[in-house]
Amino acid sequence: RLCRLAAFLDTFLAANSMLSMAALSIDRWVAVVFPLSYRAKMRLRDAALMVAYTWLHALTFPAAALALSWLGFHQLYASCTLCSRRPDERLRFAVFTGAFHALSFLLSFVVLCCTYLKVLKVARFHCKRIDVITMQTLVLLVDLHPSVRERCLEEQKRRRQRATKKISTFIGTFLVCFAPYVITRLVELFSTVPIGSHWGVLSKCLAYSKAASDPFVYSLLRHQYRKSCKEILNRLLHRRSIHSSGLTGDSHSQNILPVSE
Repeated sequence: RLCRLAAFLDTFLAANSMLSMAALSIDRWVAVVFPLSYRAKMRLRDAALMVAYTWLHALTFPAAALALSWLGFHQLYASCTLCSRRPDERLRFAVFTGAFHALSFLLSFVVLCCTYLKVLKVARFHCKRIDVITMQTLVLLVDLHPSVRERCLEEQKRRRQRATKKISTFIGTFLVCFAPYVITRLVELFSTVPIGSHWGVLSKCLAYSKAASDPFVYSLLRHQYRKSCKEILNRLLHRRSIHSSGLTGDSHSQNILPVSE
């Protein structure tokens, strides 16, 4: 019973984490493409409906697997997850697993690509407008120092790459964490190629690591967060250097006192 409960939660949380990323990408797309009418388009009721749909969608497949007794301990992944030990149910289980991954992983991936590509298009459009204004300003300011001009051009390059880096990181982490596990499950069902247990456990651990890595990935991509972390580290290092210099000063004074006497 405990293993079935763990398998139910494992399947639900895996699907919910994928669909939640898709829901967040839709929210970001609305915020970027429609910034002035965001509050009218994404009201509290709309956000609650989106979250409710992701939860219901994620609950559908583990509930069906529980009713069909397709939850248990899987030796290849060393965890409680979707599994079927009956040979006569192999085809039905393969279709069920394929539908589960198509409506969770593939659907989320398509939504991520569509929404973030539109966000990237809007970001590049704004970058071009800012670049035109910057170049016009640099042309008008003839007496501008060359170092300031170079700094402005470097900021232009960073601005162009910033949105691309963020979006590639979002989609890249999604693929790196979930794609190995999904591909392994499909290869296991539709192919006779033997799969090593080490790879099965590794792919499962990668899927688990997505939730653990998200807070760090999303926060480190923000300039304000990185700036705050640098300030905290600098303060800590500054305090340690002051403390160490104070200790060395005390020891030096203790060594000098006997000589002065």
